[in-house]
Amino acid sequence: MALTSPLAEDRLRYFERLQGRMVETVRELVEIESPSDNKPAVDRIVAYLAPKFEVLGGRARFHRSNDFGDSLQIDFESRTGLPSRKPVLLLGHYDTVYPLGTLATMPCKVDDGRLCGPGVLDMKSGIALMLHAIEALQAWHSGLPRPVTVFLVSDEEVGSRSSRAITELLAKESAGVLVLEPAAGLRGAVKTARKGVGEYTLRVKGVAAHAGLDPGKGHSAILELARQIAVIAKLNNLREGLSVNPGVIEGGTRTNVIAAEASVEIDVRIKKAKQASGLDRKLRSLKPFDKRCQLEMTGGINRLPMERTAGVAALYKKAQAIASELGWKLEEAAVGGGSDGNFTAGIGVPTLDGMGGVGEGAHAVHEFVVISELPRRALLLAGMIESV
Repeated sequence: MALTSPLAEDRLRYFERLQGRMVETVRELVEIESPSDNKPAVDRIVAYLAPKFEVLGGRARFHRSNDFGDSLQIDFESRTGLPSRKPVLLLGHYDTVYPLGTLATMPCKVDDGRLCGPGVLDMKSGIALMLHAIEALQAWHSGLPRPVTVFLVSDEEVGSRSSRAITELLAKESAGVLVLEPAAGLRGAVKTARKGVGEYTLRVKGVAAHAGLDPGKGHSAILELARQIAVIAKLNNLREGLSVNPGVIEGGTRTNVIAAEASVEIDVRIKKAKQASGLDRKLRSLKPFDKRCQLEMTGGINRLPMERTAGVAALYKKAQAIASELGWKLEEAAVGGGSDGNFTAGIGVPTLDGMGGVGEGAHAVHEFVVISELPRRALLLAGMIESV
């Protein structure tokens, strides 16, 4: 691949010389296990990261949480540019889906040009890219050319309940948001659209009875739930990007008891924000087939879609221009999963997602990042920090 810009060539070589250090940074983060539901574990990685950013000149601020790990905000002032310029927000998370002890069976290791391990792709490599891109910009400019805010949350994988309000507040104060979630696939596409995500639970209360002695006196919550699931399944409209998945079912106590209670957890994905209210209304208006059964629907849409707005498209165009200086055709993608980028894009702040590592297997035993892609991703991030 021919390089078309001498500056881009120099910068890429700079990060290529740092590739070994970048791998070690990612490894250090992966080896500090940080499952979302283990506050002490998550807080350990916060304590590790704060001084890493402070050494680079950032001012760390902890956002404490009782129910989740603490989130970390780091503010960098501009040393060489206009101090009144709005900051760019670098957004990410350090919680993972893997339980404590996963490293024993899924160690962090290099294998055939790939760095493997729990959370290596989603998204500890993204955090490492933040550190090394900020360090590089300071070296190139003798200080950051514009204000930068880094916000790393502790609960993204479980809905961002403790961090969402802070994320949205910081985004409103920013010129744009760069989300260091993984790129889309091995082609390294950035993400310009994400589906919205919702979680609902339908609970059914029936009437218990002995299945042998008094079957006519019972009103089965399980039977009612089965009928409701058939109705819910008809709400799918894949052509319009709307999916409804009844994923977890519970109910009953014993085989000889007509079930008094049953429930189903439902995953919802929507492509457009306007789909949210209509789907919510349909789910909450379900009526029981058996009049002696009662229905209770709870939950809702947690993340509205990240739609490809003009602001999002403008950031992608900037990223394309940076990539083109390397002769690199940077692609874009729309994906089904949600991230905290949904929040920032949903309030109208220009957002570009998928700026992190390139690899596959997020949340899976084969999770990995491609080591040779780390320098190019760091260069892209550094360029975007300058230009947003």
